Amino acid sequence: MTTIARGTTTNHRRDQQADPDPQLDQQREPGQVVGGVDTHLDTHTAAALDPVGRLLGHATFPADPGGYAALLAWLRSFGTVVVVGVEGTGAYGAGLTRHLRAEQVQLLEIDRPDRRARRSAGKSDPLDAEAAALTALARTRTGVPKVRDGRVEALRNLRVARRSAIDQRADCQRRIKTLIVTAAEPLRARLRGLPTRQLLAACAGLRPDLTRVGDPEQATKTALRALARRHHALSEEITDLDAVIDPLVAAINPQLVALNGVGADVAGQLLVTAGENSDRVHSEAAFAMLCGVAPIPASSGRTHRHRLNRGGDRQANAALYRVVLCRLRWDPRTQAYMHRRTEQGLSKKDIIRCLKRLIAREIYYVLNPRLQPSPALQTI
Repeated sequence: MTTIARGTTTNHRRDQQADPDPQLDQQREPGQVVGGVDTHLDTHTAAALDPVGRLLGHATFPADPGGYAALLAWLRSFGTVVVVGVEGTGAYGAGLTRHLRAEQVQLLEIDRPDRRARRSAGKSDPLDAEAAALTALARTRTGVPKVRDGRVEALRNLRVARRSAIDQRADCQRRIKTLIVTAAEPLRARLRGLPTRQLLAACAGLRPDLTRVGDPEQATKTALRALARRHHALSEEITDLDAVIDPLVAAINPQLVALNGVGADVAGQLLVTAGENSDRVHSEAAFAMLCGVAPIPASSGRTHRHRLNRGGDRQANAALYRVVLCRLRWDPRTQAYMHRRTEQGLSKKDIIRCLKRLIAREIYYVLNPRLQPSPALQTI
């Protein structure tokens, strides 16, 4: 059973980091405090450290507005809160992040604790909260949380619904084709050679005999009709969402949509990846790493090369890949770049990697129009 504490503290590292006199903790004057929070659905566990990393205490609070206020008051009881590191600012910690930002508290987004450290030191909410505070204190693997009260957050919510509808529609189409493979021969011969659009229309128009639901052929017709009609309903839902999303993307950043090869879907994904406060990404190299297009060294001996980056936001990576494919087909400059790099001995995969990196550089400065790229930077 989880104990919800308000203002109670414990020092679970007392045996490892003890003052010469235990009474010094009670006599220490209030000073600067660094906080760390391990967020969960129902509770948030916070830890407080002093500026040299000594644990002042930890406590658990409910994940609701009252708990957010109590957590901040508890941290401030130790002194001036310098910075708070929060795990999961875009998930379980979203409410707490909004509250702390409204209270003008400096925030840092914390990555999950290192797995090797967890295996050696153990796993608990207080330990994770203390690790978050130590990470915030050292400023290692941290970032500025996204602002989640603007138009980009509204766009993200709409894209969640659209992505779900697209996935479900594709699943309907796959299941229709799977059912046709095992259908009775007359029905299978009638449907198997049709193009996708005609196949969906034919399945939606099937007339099964519902008095013979025990017959596999009639059951297959019933299932095919249901899946085809669901596919049609999802297509209408996607169209309705696009009618809302496209104008919103154009209103947020019309210069981004105007780029060659960047449509509303690609622009929407890149806006969501960068966030409302896109200036939180401090450089175009950091944006490339965020999108998973920063080159990773893969050199050894006489071989000097880079490989694909498997990290970062894979949806943003896929969006940049679509821009590359579009420009390779329609943009003369990109086609000339492809030809020149091919003559230099690069493979097509490596050339696409380079193109994604260059396009990420171009998009970064469109997302942050107040910044000006260096004249030495080349783009496509």
